[in-house]
Amino acid sequence: MHLNFISPINDLGYGYAGLHICDELIKLGHEVSLFPIGKPYCHFRHEDNIKQAILNADKFDVNAKCIRLWHQHDMSMFVGKGTHIGFPIFELDTFTEKEKHHLKSCDDIFVCSHWAKNIIDEKIRYFDKLGGRTWCGGPLSKVVPLGVDTEVFTPKISKRKPTIFLNVGKWEKRKGHYDIIQAFNFAFNENDNVELWMMCENPFLNQEQTQIWHNRCKDSKMGHKIRILPRVETDTQVAEIMQQADCGVFPSHGEGWNLEALEMLSCGKQVIATDYSAHTEFLTQENAWLLPINKMEPAYDGIWFYKQGNWASFDNFTLSKLAEYMKTIHNRKQSGQLELNMAGIKTAQKFTWGNTAETIIQHLST
Repeated sequence: MHLNFISPINDLGYGYAGLHICDELIKLGHEVSLFPIGKPYCHFRHEDNIKQAILNADKFDVNAKCIRLWHQHDMSMFVGKGTHIGFPIFELDTFTEKEKHHLKSCDDIFVCSHWAKNIIDEKIRYFDKLGGRTWCGGPLSKVVPLGVDTEVFTPKISKRKPTIFLNVGKWEKRKGHYDIIQAFNFAFNENDNVELWMMCENPFLNQEQTQIWHNRCKDSKMGHKIRILPRVETDTQVAEIMQQADCGVFPSHGEGWNLEALEMLSCGKQVIATDYSAHTEFLTQENAWLLPINKMEPAYDGIWFYKQGNWASFDNFTLSKLAEYMKTIHNRKQSGQLELNMAGIKTAQKFTWGNTAETIIQHLST
């Protein structure tokens, strides 16, 4: 199959997903013409396929279907005359008028989860009456779960004596970083053999904004047991850090996918996360410690979100459950009873990048 593909290729969210999707589609034997958004960059493991895909763009098939993996507010630019398929990754439960306009311009829409599909179907699809019958119009939505590289993120029990809690994800209120710090301070004291690792560098924040987050960590009651880790260059290095941890903590108010939580499952680690949004596609009661969400609130952080939609609201009950889960996992680790998360490993084996590419082809062939 010939396919035109528009996506960033780098180590950020969209770029990382685009890299693996493009690479896996080529491995399946399809001819992909890649039109990178921004300057492409990838690890040498994928270099040959990505270079070839970029060269293919010089002679792209005008009639091939085109996928644009990018933000929902910028879905108007496609390649060729084939079916135009938008592939946005979004975190809120509604869209701005601009976002709706761009999404409705697509022929079809791919989304990562059924949570996202329900939002697309409710906000973007429309219903009308014709000849006494109700019919619906607008782009069709189809679920294409993202994946994890199980050859890189392999299971490993941490040999470190302290219980290590880890969060990976750029500094944001949406990611629940303030809630993590609060719960960690509430759950533990200076005598507990425990550490919190925060690998959260955000390239879109200035130095002053970044320093605010650093101060929240170091000035807190347990600040001496909170480590701020620098950004690393490769997914192999990310995996090595995850393998040293015991539990991933992701009390996010809203997620478009939450790749890091899936990577922690693939490493056989415990995962604490909110029972809400896109990561419920792979996080369940069997493989994770899910935090109950009782209500929603307008999404606001004054940087990226200005109440244009809603996200999960954290009350005292949710925070207390987060602290409770952290204490339980810590006690199990210190008593030698914390084992590999076998249910999580089994889940990760189903959500590979190869599966993502195969699902795309199945949808395109239907």
